Amino acid sequence: MSTNTIKFKPFEKSDKITHFKQDVWSIFTPLAQQLKAANLGQGFMDFPPPDFVIEAASDVINNPNYHQYSHPKGRPNLKEALAKSYSPLFKRTLDPDTEILPTAGANEGLYATFSAFLNPGDEVVLIEPFFDQYIANITMNGGVPVYVPLRPQGDTNKVMSSEDWKLDMNELRSKLTSKSKIIVFNTPHNPVGKVFSLVEMAEITKLAEEFNLIIISDEVYDRLYYEPHVHERIANLPGAWERTITVGSGGKTFGTTGWRVGWLIGPKNLVGAALSAQTRIVFCVNTPLQEALASSFNAAEKHNYFEKNIEAYTRRREKLMKVLTDVGLPFTIPQGSYFILANTAKVQIPEDYPYPEVIQQRPRDFKVCYWMAKEIGVVAIPPSEFYCKENAHLAENLIRLAFCKTDKTLDEAAKNFQKLKRYIKDV
Repeated sequence: MSTNTIKFKPFEKSDKITHFKQDVWSIFTPLAQQLKAANLGQGFMDFPPPDFVIEAASDVINNPNYHQYSHPKGRPNLKEALAKSYSPLFKRTLDPDTEILPTAGANEGLYATFSAFLNPGDEVVLIEPFFDQYIANITMNGGVPVYVPLRPQGDTNKVMSSEDWKLDMNELRSKLTSKSKIIVFNTPHNPVGKVFSLVEMAEITKLAEEFNLIIISDEVYDRLYYEPHVHERIANLPGAWERTITVGSGGKTFGTTGWRVGWLIGPKNLVGAALSAQTRIVFCVNTPLQEALASSFNAAEKHNYFEKNIEAYTRRREKLMKVLTDVGLPFTIPQGSYFILANTAKVQIPEDYPYPEVIQQRPRDFKVCYWMAKEIGVVAIPPSEFYCKENAHLAENLIRLAFCKTDKTLDEAAKNFQKLKRYIKDV
């Protein structure tokens, strides 16, 4: 027997993941826990779902019929509940069998859609700022992201509306080529809070028709918009349904982000292709929580849930905006979703403040968020994470604050924010 020791050679990672850097969530969520700071960072609720939702989950867990694999197409009860709820909103009778697909969270639905339609080198247009998971979903399926930013119109050192963030259609057109395959569209928007108008959506649809693009409409906050604004669906516009796949989220809708159940809605050919991919990715979505979500949709109208939810979030939005006004931070008033972008250009951080290496190499907004967590006791998210490297400077003076939180958390943040006043100087 040979006594030679074989030297271990480290395994090389796939090219698909070697370019990934440490994501913002793995930096700031543990930091919030470590510091016991008021966590307005990651957009998860720190309060329980409604009682009728919890009861629905309890009922199915205790039902012996709901513990095995589901058909890859999804549970019929959920598909029928979604069809009943969404047919009036899409202004058509949705076929639950062929036009609706439950997914393992909205993110997996996005991944399955990219997997279904992207070939190596196909380009996907993203509107900045964007949900950071888009990038991995695209590149791991061979696609190439192309970026077009929303640009605020007016003085960002003053309070403004998310309506004032505009997409330059000429700039969008300039990014479209023969390689363009998909455009990803998000309304209500994370993190800006913009609810796109019918005029804006019509312009996007016109370009999609001209360049034969698939539209992925990320509408996970579709049930959360604030008066007088109304969420409209791009799939309802003339010429859009045939090329649009709409993404929804049970987690955002009912405050159950840990359930990881979402859905896709669209024409048979698009949904069918996503199903083919999803079957090879997760095979099926978990059975009991599909059933619980079906029951939740069926009970939502009885409990007047969607209207009450908007009322509750309107109060939370007003509370956080009052805090920011009192402290002296300008911000963007969201028309929808549960995020507020605040402008920190006036915040003067000590120049010699010690940052860990993971923060030192990042843009200013990372440094502001880290410093705020440590010294102010409020955790926010740096939105440069939602831009490409070339456009990250557009967010260097911004922070994203989530108000999907209890009054206790928001009140704690309000108290801690008072410490920020001494660092705010006019610019």
